[in-house]
Amino acid sequence: MGQKTHPIGFRVGVTMRHDSRWFAGKKEFPKLLRQDQEIRKYIKDQFYGAQIPRIEIDRTREQVRILVHCAKPGVLIGRKGVKVDQLRQDLGKLVDGKVQLDILEITKPELEGQIVAEQIADQLARRANFRRAMKKQMELSIERGAKGVKLRVSGRLGGAEIARTEMQTWGQVPLQTLKADIRFGQATAKTNYGTIGVKAWIYRGEIGQVQDDTVVRKERRNVADAQAGPVA
Repeated sequence: MGQKTHPIGFRVGVTMRHDSRWFAGKKEFPKLLRQDQEIRKYIKDQFYGAQIPRIEIDRTREQVRILVHCAKPGVLIGRKGVKVDQLRQDLGKLVDGKVQLDILEITKPELEGQIVAEQIADQLARRANFRRAMKKQMELSIERGAKGVKLRVSGRLGGAEIARTEMQTWGQVPLQTLKADIRFGQATAKTNYGTIGVKAWIYRGEIGQVQDDTVVRKERRNVADAQAGPVA
């Protein structure tokens, strides 16, 4: 039996940072951990169309800093910043404190495994052919500069009586190489025949050779954020 490990958890602390960065004692830890889960769930549910692959949370004694990586910041910001202001207020009530919200724009969403998996899941939910949906997303990732792509869907594909797994690969995806920049994502498509699981692995090259494709939305950063320095 093959022994698998999560491609993100395998690299956290080595080549990737933790998405939640804070320290708490035994009494406060469960509460803060639950808050992190609620924050991520609330933002994903309210702004699913913004294509958000990950949300980072930094905590200090004075405030909670939330960094939202998204491919469509306009959906999250809203007209004249109305939506983002309302979101900041809602998150402030959720954490019962001051919230600093930063939006980081992803210029190449086709190289984010989570976004690719969600795009395939959305197409499957709309009864698209799974092979065509996988091939289309793979071609888009290749055009944007992916070194390797692996896509996998599992479930009652096409309404079949027996569930099965289909996989498409292109290029190389070195999952056991720590310095490899692997973007992994998974999503679930809810269809009339049941749920279909989607997983995506995107190999972008080695760490240090890949250019950062996120752009900080400076017009939404406040004075305190500017004094804190650039985002690592």
